[in-house]
Amino acid sequence: MIALADFVKQKRKEVNLTQEAFAERAGVALTVVRKNRTRQRKSRRRSTKCSKCLVTS
Repeated sequence: MIALADFVKQKRKEVNLTQEAFAERAGVALTVVRKNRTRQRKSRRRSTKCSKCLVTS
């Protein structure tokens, strides 16, 4: 099973989005994206918001 952080990174790269562009599109702060990537972020709501952004891209 792929971790959410790895899934987000993989999908973000597939659509050629930087972390900054992804954060803007997802409607979250850049720090949220970075903390999700380093697994420091525990907010399921923001993680879900980020993953939904990738699905609708």
